[in-house]
Amino acid sequence: MRTDITLQQLEAFVEVARTSNFRAAAQALHVSQPALSRTVRIIETLAGARLFDRDTRHVELTPAGRELLPIALRILENFNSSFSELSQFLEGRSGHLTIAALPSTGVALLPKAIAEFRMLHPQVAFSLIEGPAEQVRSAVDEGRADFGISVRPGPQEPMLYRHLIDDPFVLLCRHDDPLASRASVAWSVFAGRPFIASGFRSSIRPITDAAFLQRGLQVVPALEYPSVAAAGALVAAGLGLTALPRLALQLTKNDELATVPLQRPAMSRPIGLVTRAGRSPSPVGRAFMDLLHRREARRETTR
Repeated sequence: MRTDITLQQLEAFVEVARTSNFRAAAQALHVSQPALSRTVRIIETLAGARLFDRDTRHVELTPAGRELLPIALRILENFNSSFSELSQFLEGRSGHLTIAALPSTGVALLPKAIAEFRMLHPQVAFSLIEGPAEQVRSAVDEGRADFGISVRPGPQEPMLYRHLIDDPFVLLCRHDDPLASRASVAWSVFAGRPFIASGFRSSIRPITDAAFLQRGLQVVPALEYPSVAAAGALVAAGLGLTALPRLALQLTKNDELATVPLQRPAMSRPIGLVTRAGRSPSPVGRAFMDLLHRREARRETTR
């Protein structure tokens, strides 16, 4: 048997076998009866066997036809299933998505967004990569992540940036600190109190340094913390104060801590979607990034 029988020809064979009537099969397939008869003759030629015994009143499968029928049905079913999977992928309703994110954005932005997305598209699988901004960009650049959620990349980096939110900075102190009762504090507060700084690789450090530079402050860190959770623990222990973006506060859950808005100057960390220039996102990646953007737009309108 030759293997160049088409799906259309198999569909014609199955429909004739189902109806046992060439006229009814032709109507179901929206073709003329002569055209259907020619298609069946082509299939029989390719199969090298007669598939139907037919006369003016009856159409019956031959032994060869009965053997071919379950094979044809399985091929058509597999094709339809695969085509459905392809359609879901192209429509962004299936696939696998790997997202690289800062620890704070991975906690504050992703879980509810993934839950909302999977309610609509349960076939989508997710993997998460967590790390500082440099690692997020590397994961995206090397193709290990479909996109990242991070701070705005530098102009020299081959990255595209789609802004999501501005993440304002706040003072983190103990709840029994006199500063905790204030409506806001200036960045100059760190000139007279021990300042606990983030490491140089953090997305937080460039912004705190910029705030001190704007105010002309000479602030020497009393300590440097390796993670936001460690920063909260150091502040809770009474070792100093720190400045954190609001999203990062979910990493410092502690009843001993309080936050106060930082002003003069008001500083924020730009957070957005980072993709590599020249690389098209997958349909599911585009759909999820659009959902993230809509969620943050809704949040902005309700503030």
